[in-house]
Amino acid sequence: MGRFGVGQGLRRVEDARFLTGQGQYSDDIKLERQSYGVVVRSPHAHAEIRSIDLEEAKASPGVLGVFTVEDLEADGVGNIPCLAPMPGKNGGRTITPPRPALARGRVRHVGDPVVFVVAETPAQARDAGELVMVDYADLPAVVATRDTTSPGAPQVWPEAPNNTAVVWETGDEAGTDIAFEKAHRVVQLEFVNNRLVVNPMEPRAATGDYDAASETFTLYSGNQGSHRLVPQLSKQIFKVPQEKMHVISPDVGGSFGMKIFVYPETVLVLFAARRLGRPVRWNADRSEAFLSDSHGRDHVTLAELAVDEEARALGIRVTTTANMGAYLSNFGPFIPTGCYGPMLSGLYTIPVGYAEVTCVFTNTVPVDAYRGAGRPEAAYMIERLMDAAARDLGLSPDELRRRNFIAPEALPFTTAFGPIYDSGDFGRIMARGMAAADWESFPARRAEAAARGKLRGLGLATYCEVCGSNGEETARLKLREDGGVTLWIGTQSNGQGHFTAYTQLLADKLGLEPAQIEIHQGDSWDLPQGGGTGGSRSLLMGGRALDGAADKVIERARKLAGHLLEAAEADIEFAEGVFTVTGTDKRVSLTEVARASHGDTALPEEMQEPIDDQHHVVAGPQTFPNGCHVCELEVDRETGVVRVVRYVVMDDFGVVVNPLLAAGQVHGGTAQGIGQALLEHTVYDEMGQLLTGSFMDYCMPRADDIPPIELTMLEDTPCVTNEMGVKGAGEAGAIGACPAVINALVDALSPLGIRHIDMPATPLKVWQTIQSAERQRAAE
Repeated sequence: MGRFGVGQGLRRVEDARFLTGQGQYSDDIKLERQSYGVVVRSPHAHAEIRSIDLEEAKASPGVLGVFTVEDLEADGVGNIPCLAPMPGKNGGRTITPPRPALARGRVRHVGDPVVFVVAETPAQARDAGELVMVDYADLPAVVATRDTTSPGAPQVWPEAPNNTAVVWETGDEAGTDIAFEKAHRVVQLEFVNNRLVVNPMEPRAATGDYDAASETFTLYSGNQGSHRLVPQLSKQIFKVPQEKMHVISPDVGGSFGMKIFVYPETVLVLFAARRLGRPVRWNADRSEAFLSDSHGRDHVTLAELAVDEEARALGIRVTTTANMGAYLSNFGPFIPTGCYGPMLSGLYTIPVGYAEVTCVFTNTVPVDAYRGAGRPEAAYMIERLMDAAARDLGLSPDELRRRNFIAPEALPFTTAFGPIYDSGDFGRIMARGMAAADWESFPARRAEAAARGKLRGLGLATYCEVCGSNGEETARLKLREDGGVTLWIGTQSNGQGHFTAYTQLLADKLGLEPAQIEIHQGDSWDLPQGGGTGGSRSLLMGGRALDGAADKVIERARKLAGHLLEAAEADIEFAEGVFTVTGTDKRVSLTEVARASHGDTALPEEMQEPIDDQHHVVAGPQTFPNGCHVCELEVDRETGVVRVVRYVVMDDFGVVVNPLLAAGQVHGGTAQGIGQALLEHTVYDEMGQLLTGSFMDYCMPRADDIPPIELTMLEDTPCVTNEMGVKGAGEAGAIGACPAVINALVDALSPLGIRHIDMPATPLKVWQTIQSAERQRAAE
């Protein structure tokens, strides 16, 4: 291992570029003759479009075009597809209503795009947008997730009775029913997993261009993988060959799943660029982002656990209603089913389980992946259920978990919902987390807080997520004349530090200095395939691809080195950037080989071209990072304010390439989880108006809301299903945090007889819960 190799805390190599203002984000792209687009959006959650008057807008200064859905249809522009329709229960199917880029006949959520205005300047486009006159006939709206299937509820789509897109199931329903019939005790818990607005630092933006001579579209837009967008835009929406669709992602200022998808604005800038013959750019402001970016989570769940006399789980039953919003986003129905379902049994030896998920339409912004994408929802369910069960059964939360953990000697273990866990020591990681958090001495801290009039709580949550290996990935590696290498790769950094991790892998493999490694991403024309970023896949899939490309480069360089050293290729060894002849002191460096490959005419003809190769990998077995979060907090019973006073994380990520990067991922994810648990509250009124549509009303976690994160990463149980031993780390913090925080809060409130409180546990909600409990106790 070199000083820059795997396991070293190399500081981010990309930061110098960002800190000196040399990053290039979507807003930095300026094209010749660029024009500007503004979307006129619906102010109603549900309404018929009676008429649209565009004349004043078209006559406004600087206006180049004003477009409605009729213009899209005239140009043959297709609808935005749902890429992941799920099979329904009893042979049913997912109902996928059309989603044109501009509303056709009816709007279905506040912010639904209706008209696209393009002008010479942003100000002119905004002014013209205000002149568009739309006559709406207001309709009743359905908003709350739990109300969607109620008798008489307004219908979002006539083709989706009871507002149901699909009813999906997983597990063994009959076997689970038998387990519940045999149970000594059944514990139930009903709860909400609250809706979130993603709010990355950089709002969405897109610039479309069209070259009429080559009939080629080019999209410039920060995303999570350019190759992911090409098939949708080319085949399904614009109906052109894939080689006619060029997607370029510049630097991306955060995404968390939200920028994976094709959005209406993506389609509109490309359509308008072709129609107008000049580039068209659209930038969201923050208020627009609240109304148009996909949201996350939004579940209502009833969870049930059957246990025997020894408090060992016999079975689990989960019934979830998942809000899809008004349209099915690209992966909308997959997140609460295919991502959520496999992880519902957590780290426990639950022998049988069954889950039914009803995906429903509402008159709200569409819902899709948000950091963790189904895995945080599953972890919250099982960890809140285990904590509630422990309290109901009179056991400590750690004791119930200990009785039900999968033992290390039972691995590999096939869970009730299908995944096969390959490695880990779940009881040990919980014990380590508890010890680090001074669990045993908590009663003294609780007593001290009580003397100050505070309620103090301590809670833990274990987690496991399935991640890492999905799709396909390609890496291309070129050996430059100066001895350095250039890497092109199909993943897409959104701030995680991919360039640093890949630099370390290549430095380790090739014996190079970081400064010798150049990395490119984001251009769909650089590589034939690319899987992008999502599901904590980049290190495993990208690492495997670049490792294979490096092997091919080494093998080609070995042949040339053999020629230079006048030795048989089989006798050439490579280590730390140097080729040597076995058993001799004859050697030649990779730099010397590179120089020779770029112009040594004395070489055989087949060796005279630069060494440049690529490697393609497909998904292998999944990985299962796991860990334990321990949260300690205080509640001011007079105001309901919750203060997290200590936070401990114990993670098993397998082999850690860069502990600084991994820690950054855990810290950020944990902050997002704490934010969801305590602060972030997406509120629609009964008419479908978003009441929390700005940072004045939607509370994001701030520095003083997050204590220092005491993180330990255990590396003694590497993943055994991939050669790198890695498990993935990008989403883990967000998965473990919510249940740990709420478990701690319920522990603080438990002396008042409070068994559960829903997220977000805002000061108002906590105060109201305390007041209700105290009134009930007084009445008794």
